Amino acid sequence: MRRTAGDSVRLFNGRDGDWRAVIRETAKRGARLEVLTLLRPQAPEPDLWLLLSIIKREAMEWAVEKATELGASAILPVITQRSQPSRPNPERLRAIATEAAEQCERLTVPVIHAPQALDAVLRQWPNARPLFAAIERAETAPPPPQTGSASALLIGPEGGFHPRELDAMRRLPFLVAASLGPRILRAETAAIVGLALLQRP
Repeated sequence: MRRTAGDSVRLFNGRDGDWRAVIRETAKRGARLEVLTLLRPQAPEPDLWLLLSIIKREAMEWAVEKATELGASAILPVITQRSQPSRPNPERLRAIATEAAEQCERLTVPVIHAPQALDAVLRQWPNARPLFAAIERAETAPPPPQTGSASALLIGPEGGFHPRELDAMRRLPFLVAASLGPRILRAETAAIVGLALLQRP
């Protein structure tokens, strides 16, 4: 917004790589740019979704920022029985994700979905995409690396999933309970740890 004609900028659209361009003309509602040089070709990125129960606004925004930096391709705020009563603003979360992508020089921005009830999301879940659910105090293994595979991570609310939710999840063929370690983590921390574990070499 502070740039003027003659300034150099970098452009990306999530498909064609990272380009250097020059602003040729500015106006109140837009600008005309000349695209000059390919700086970096588009590289494959993980097909990794994050389902995060709605938590406090500041923590939710922080989690979206960090999930973007870690390469999540989609972020789905979900409503669970113990979710915070507030509803995140998808437009604000998209702006945070866009700024985070620019900051870490990522060439795509994750899709930010509108909040939905967890059971509604699970009813229409694609069976071919494994969903690793971080379950507190579960005697299970960490999620295995998913490099190059479509997968997803489910993080519950502060206080954990309700027992009825856990019972329902255990019946789903695509859902895998996973442990994030011996400590009880805050939801936003668990999201980052889980995304990192799924992408480890």
